[in-house]
Amino acid sequence: MKPLVLDSSMTNMSGTFYPTGHVFALFPDEDCVRQADTHLQNAGHSGTTAYAGPDVILQDIVHTLGNADAPLPSVGAEGDMVRRIADLAGKGHHGLLIAMGDKDEIENVVAAITPEGAVAAFYYRTFIIEDLVTPPLTPPVAAVDDSPQ
Repeated sequence: MKPLVLDSSMTNMSGTFYPTGHVFALFPDEDCVRQADTHLQNAGHSGTTAYAGPDVILQDIVHTLGNADAPLPSVGAEGDMVRRIADLAGKGHHGLLIAMGDKDEIENVVAAITPEGAVAAFYYRTFIIEDLVTPPLTPPVAAVDDSPQ
């Protein structure tokens, strides 16, 4: 796993983060990222991986949003994804950029990163961003009936 270095191949024509052919996953801490990377490699994943700490995400990836939504909102979801990534990085989450090799299956990637604590993962394909990890639902709080019986 190498450090993430953002370049123009990871952005769309407007300059917003859109690493086509990659999965960008977010984890609660660096240890979870390293475990996910090890799990991917042990599962035979052929694509490269890159680590992004919260500071790199906030300085480099979030910066690509710029004024992509001005004067009109983006037609695609890339701006929304960058805002979700920014929110998680602002809470201390770390990122793993996973290149998808020709023979890599997305199901295997999801199976490798989910048990390692992935809280979000986005598969950037041409014209489509697939949300791969569904966050757990917060259980509803039971109502307390304090009315006299």
